[in-house]
Parts: sequence; C-alpha cells; structure tokens
Amino acid sequence: MRSDRRQSAPTGLKVAAACGLLFLHLPILLIFVYAFTTEEKSYQWPPPGLTTQWFAVTWNRPDVWEALSLSVEVACISTVIALVLGTLCAAAVSRTKFFGRETVSLLVILPIALPGIITGIALRAAFSLADIPFSFWTIVLGHATFCVVVVYNNAVARFRRTSGSMIEASMDLGADGFQTFRHVVLPNIATALLAGGMLAFALSFDEVIVTTFTAGQQQTLPIWMLEELIRPRQRPVTNVVAMVVVLVTLLPILLAYYLTRDGDQIAGSGK
Repeated sequence: MRSDRRQSAPTGLKVAAACGLLFLHLPILLIFVYAFTTEEKSYQWPPPGLTTQWFAVTWNRPDVWEALSLSVEVACISTVIALVLGTLCAAAVSRTKFFGRETVSLLVILPIALPGIITGIALRAAFSLADIPFSFWTIVLGHATFCVVVVYNNAVARFRRTSGSMIEASMDLGADGFQTFRHVVLPNIATALLAGGMLAFALSFDEVIVTTFTAGQQQTLPIWMLEELIRPRQRPVTNVVAMVVVLVTLLPILLAYYLTRDGDQIAGSGK
C-alpha cells in the first residue's frame, strides 16, 4: 500500500543542504555586516562597532548616483532590445521550419556560453574596425548580446508549448497576423517574456567583464565598485552599494521564478 505522506529527509542530507547554503550565502551576509561597520579602511572581524552613517555618506556621493543611473539606463534599453530580438528569434525557430534551424538556435545561445572576456574582446575589435567610439550605446550593444539569449530561452520554450491549432483557429475565424499575435500568442507567452525581461535586466545590471571592454571611460555601478576596491576609500560605502546591487538583481530573479514556476499551466491558457 502506497503512502501519500512525504518521507522526512535524512539528517545527513539536511546537514549537507545547510552547509551548501552557508557556503553560497555566508559571503553575501558578510557584505551586509560590513556595510554597518565603523572601520572604513579594512575588513576587520568582528567589526569594532556598528553604525548607519555610511548609508548617508553613500546617499550624498554623486559618483554613486551617476554610476547607478548609467547602469539602470543600460539595463533597461538592453532589456528592450533583447525582448524584441529574442522574441523574433524564438518565433522563427519554434513556429517555422527551414534549413539550418538548429544551427541558428545554437548560434543565438552561443554568446552566453562563451566566456565574457571572449565576447568583450570580440566586441572591442569590432568597434575598433568600424571606428565606433566608446559610448553609452557600445555598452548597450555589448549587454544586448547576452540578454537576447535569456529572453530567447524563455520565449522559445513557451512557443513550443503553445498549441498551433489555436493559431490556426484564429486565422480561420478571420483574424489577421497582428490580431492573432495580440489575442492568442501574446497572452500565452506574456509571462515568459516578463520573466525573461527581468532576468535580462538583472544580468545586464551586474555585468562587469563585457562592460570593461565596451565602456571606455564610463562607469557602471559594478565597474565603480571594482575601482573602489582597487583604490580603497571608505570601504563600507562599497558594501552599501553592494547591498543595493544584491537587492536590484535578486528581486527580478525572484519575480521571474514565481512567474514561470507554473508555466505548464499558463502556456496553453490564452484566449
């Protein structure tokens, strides 16, 4: 006779899981602790004292705001580009048949599989050959190369779970291509696109390596943090900024997770 009760995990497995979580997240917790330390030039443990003054100091640093503004602008525009290109690529690969379709799919996901330094060197060489000066748009183009992959992966999976008969029925009822996309396709892929867009935003916001090769003299927030660590000046400020980066990247990832965890039920529910 089968029991519906879930078996309790062995103690050893629980301990192993706890150790794994500590290994992954303890360094992040240390960042939060050091954001409140009174020691500004070294990472002393335990902290000699706790204070919230560094939050006010960070708030009044114009260089932090400039870097944050640049990161948000780059991430937003890169996400929009990724949503458009990723969705079009996903629709072409999943809804049509043509010679070399699998090769195209492989080439689309290749940028995120390559080491970031390879992508950065390739983009820098391409910009140099085309005599394109480093600017805001070179950062955007660099980030869009891997943001497209995130959107594509989410969209293509949802496209493949969307019934083709629904689209055919819409066309048979007299709907044109735009109406079919708006009323049938979009409701089925909307959550996947939203999740892919959030993941793309988080990925762009905290990107360092590709940005190093495409930003020139500009500083996104992660680049600002890197330079502050190389030339330490009020290290707790760097930890306060790191807390912001953790929160800005964590929230979209959590939302994307909750949007897609029931994807099997959502995928075929469009009207």
